[in-house]
Amino acid sequence: MNSSRNFGMKILAASVITLIGTSAMADDIHTALSDATAWADLNLRYESVEQDNALEDASALTLRTRLGFSSGSVNGFSFTAEVEDSRIVLGQDEFTVGPTGFNVGEYSVIADPETTEVDQAFIQYKADNFTAKVGRQVITLDDHRFVGHVGWRQDRQTFDAVSAKYAASENLSLFYSYLYKRNRIFAEAADLDSNDHILHATYTSKIGKFVGYAYLLEIDSDTDNALDTYGVSYDGKTKGEKVNWAYGAEFATQSSESGAGETATDFDASYLNAYLAASFSGVTAKVDYEILGSDDGQYGFSTPLATLHKFNGWTDQFLGTPAQGLKDLKFSLSGGLAGGKWLLAYHDFTADDSSNGVDDLGSEINVQYTKKFAGKYNFGIKYGTYDAGDIKVDANRFWMWVGTRF
Repeated sequence: MNSSRNFGMKILAASVITLIGTSAMADDIHTALSDATAWADLNLRYESVEQDNALEDASALTLRTRLGFSSGSVNGFSFTAEVEDSRIVLGQDEFTVGPTGFNVGEYSVIADPETTEVDQAFIQYKADNFTAKVGRQVITLDDHRFVGHVGWRQDRQTFDAVSAKYAASENLSLFYSYLYKRNRIFAEAADLDSNDHILHATYTSKIGKFVGYAYLLEIDSDTDNALDTYGVSYDGKTKGEKVNWAYGAEFATQSSESGAGETATDFDASYLNAYLAASFSGVTAKVDYEILGSDDGQYGFSTPLATLHKFNGWTDQFLGTPAQGLKDLKFSLSGGLAGGKWLLAYHDFTADDSSNGVDDLGSEINVQYTKKFAGKYNFGIKYGTYDAGDIKVDANRFWMWVGTRF
């Protein structure tokens, strides 16, 4: 009798524990869903390209849609998922996307392939000053010069990664990420498996922001390779009675190794950037000097994870640094107009190491106007014209877009 009673009590206790556990789990699920957020992000864009070569002029009208969901937090854990889709609109498809095989060799390149794919899908853990993510995610650092999302293109760049950020103090922030796949901007046609290590530290003080980093990149392939970059940067600001100043400098060294045996290559190059900006009467004037160095005219400093469109001119002539390297002296003016923002920039390009008849790399003018309207919409128009030097050809690019997020 006592044995039966004990057995019954055990069953009852087990049932109560199960119900409590199930109830707690149900509460957690309810909390995660109740605190969830969802969004949609749309961008309709027209782009045209004219180049002084044998390719036909290109034009594209594309609509990019992102639909996302982020759960609420339960015991520090949450989940985010986002789907991205890009479609050609009204049959405006006279452009080439080489890696995907779309219209190869017919038109100039507009790197916006039709695609539907998972843009983000990661689990996040956050507690106090520590945040970790596992899965497909957007990673951007500083001004995107070395690590960015290439968000200008309709299919932005993301990474399959494990990342962690720790705020060691109010002034010091540490970041590390291991990237095991680079999801690039050509749908899935040019994605790369990798073994990349990203280390980044930021220290903010009264005199400005100091950054130190190491980007240790390796494509996971049958060929030995390594691209290691170490660098430091500083950014500062000073307010005056009539003029506000911004200034900064960055320096990095890079080693590139590829192959083995007699065919192995080993190059070294350096990077330098310095800028000075003055803001007065609603206008900002800026001069920026950037050097992507060369190794004796055989190798140019490389930033394969960067948002490259943002730098060295909008006509995308230097998405890959020439072997002779690249010096970019940029002058820009920006300000406000009719509730929007305007920008005018001039680039003068020269080689870092003049060789093989390559010294003058041309010049470029960029113009842009952007504006938000009706509270939730954004409009933009911009133009870039490139005047070729010793290499490449003259080129013009034009864009107009409208977008919204809700």
